Amino acid sequence: MKTPWYTEGLAFQCTQCGNCCSGPDTGYVWVEEAEIEQLAVAMDMSDDINKFERRFVRQVGLRKSLVEYSDGDCIFLDPDTRGCMVYQSRPIQCRTWPFWDRNLETTTTWEKAAENCPGCNRGNIYSLESIEDIRLKKAI
Repeated sequence: MKTPWYTEGLAFQCTQCGNCCSGPDTGYVWVEEAEIEQLAVAMDMSDDINKFERRFVRQVGLRKSLVEYSDGDCIFLDPDTRGCMVYQSRPIQCRTWPFWDRNLETTTTWEKAAENCPGCNRGNIYSLESIEDIRLKKAI
């Protein structure tokens, strides 16, 4: 296995700016059943999962994704505060940002992510081992 370029670790501290949750290029936020249940609890809708799904989840082929507003913003991005309304219960896809494969390919791809994410290159230093665990969705 090739040694990753980020062997000395990377700094990241979420600022809850909402940039990774907004805009037409954000794409799908894939969710599993357990995540849907956690989100329903966070929204005080655990007594009616079906109602929660009709409002906040959509079927995309065989998978499920969170609904977005027409401008591409995540349904859980508060339009006033730009913060996540379910931050403590957010899906694993959100929890693993910015340590996604596409951002970790090269220093250039990391810096490109950092252009839109004020939390990149600031705050806590994540070790190579921590980054790999997050990237492989072993630790959150």
